[in-house]
Amino acid sequence: MIAAPLTDETRGLFGPLEFAAMRRGARLINVGRGAIVDQAALLDALTAGRLGGAGLDVFDDEPLPPDHPFWGLANVVVSPHMSGDFVGWQEALGALFVDNFRRWQRGQPLLNVVDKQCYLAPVGRVP
Repeated sequence: MIAAPLTDETRGLFGPLEFAAMRRGARLINVGRGAIVDQAALLDALTAGRLGGAGLDVFDDEPLPPDHPFWGLANVVVSPHMSGDFVGWQEALGALFVDNFRRWQRGQPLLNVVDKQCYLAPVGRVP
């Protein structure tokens, strides 16, 4: 399961060596960023039977071109990268902003704070 941000360290993190190191039949799910995965290497691993399948909602080019081979693979699920989109999101975002502003005024902890330090941790590669 890949849910990492795209950084210099994560770009191309999953390529031929990483797919070869995975257990045969394993499945890859990428909901992070498309450029983290070498799509040509993923396609090769899927069509060669090294991977059992993939669930993808991010790609190098979005939307995924209609003629891309991922569309025709029975072991690939393609979904739109829009998990935060729901009816009423603008109102919910506005309400969260107002709530956090009032919390800030009262010196209370804010909601949904992103810990930016966690993204600075070193990222290892499979040897």
